[in-house]
Amino acid sequence: MLPFLDGIRVIDLTTVVLGPYATAILGDLGADVIKVEPPGGDIYRAGPPGRSSGMGAPFMTINHNKRSLILDLTAPDAPAVLEALVDSADVVIHNMLPRVATKLGVDATSLTRDRPRLIHVTTPGFGSNGPDAASPAYDDIIQGRIGLASLLADEEGTPRLAPTTLADKVTGLHATIAVLAALAHRSRTGQGSVIEVPMLETMASFILAEHMGGRAFDPPLGDPGYNRLLNPHRRPHRTADGYIVLLPYSDRHWQTLFDLIDDPTWNEADWVFDRDERARRIEELYALLGSVMPTRSTAEWLTVLGEAGIPAGPVASLDDVFEDPHLAAVGFFERLDHPTEGTVIRPNSPVNAGMSRRPDLPAPRPGADSREILAELGFDADAIDRLVASGAVGSD
Repeated sequence: MLPFLDGIRVIDLTTVVLGPYATAILGDLGADVIKVEPPGGDIYRAGPPGRSSGMGAPFMTINHNKRSLILDLTAPDAPAVLEALVDSADVVIHNMLPRVATKLGVDATSLTRDRPRLIHVTTPGFGSNGPDAASPAYDDIIQGRIGLASLLADEEGTPRLAPTTLADKVTGLHATIAVLAALAHRSRTGQGSVIEVPMLETMASFILAEHMGGRAFDPPLGDPGYNRLLNPHRRPHRTADGYIVLLPYSDRHWQTLFDLIDDPTWNEADWVFDRDERARRIEELYALLGSVMPTRSTAEWLTVLGEAGIPAGPVASLDDVFEDPHLAAVGFFERLDHPTEGTVIRPNSPVNAGMSRRPDLPAPRPGADSREILAELGFDADAIDRLVASGAVGSD
């Protein structure tokens, strides 16, 4: 855990992936993240595998550096706890539908009315000024709606979903960036912010960054899409004994590759050194790679391409990633002794600031920190016992 956000408290009312991914990054940067969970805990806790109920691997990987408070926001005693929580906070973030947020009193109007320094963040599926503002959304829905499933279609044209929660994590990153920008703004002006980071709009920006194509002009100069990325030959290439990915990009890369191939047809093809022409005919070049790569083994290609300075790498399985020599050398995988789950392994924060890090907090059991947090907020032991007895607060 890095100390950048020491003293900043984040009330995390999010569930599943998008919000918890964002707040995990804030926790990695030193914020005190209080994960407020409903009775039974975040539904994502159930994702397997796990050694005990509610502590699945997917949940634990994105909920480290947080403390857990179980709070039933529908309970009669909950508003007093919520009020105290928000009074202590710099940031509140949730991913509830607007009508639910208003009903539970966590909407921006309710929470910022008397708190001008509060940063209030929501991550809905769709922006509040559009016709779908009240509609729910999950990662799969957004992947389909934004054209990603079509971009990933197989050779028969059947759309496919990316085997990762891409929309959730990309939107989560944008939410994190927005929080950091709002904190910087508040440090200059003293004013908080009301921020909305909708999934559809975020992913539209993300996908169209390179895929605007001819639609970047009015009238259009052609169809949307970036031809190099849509090239059917852009794929891992089969070698004599496996697969390899490589990307000759510059004039020098292509010239060096042609020298390695030693084919006069290509050595004498002047057009490949014209960047505009190369971009137009990139499919021919990628097809060439597909025909040449099987002539050597993966190890042979990685050696000669590395020596020639041409970007290339192996095609790893997920298991291979855990044995990656570079990741091992930088200490990417962290081993933690969890107080209830035994030894666990998690990816370290990729941010390296050249400063001392504090030990990370393991992912909490549901309600593991409820009593501690309430005591910090000023509730005495009897009041805490009453809140637990009433069911408003859960304690592990």
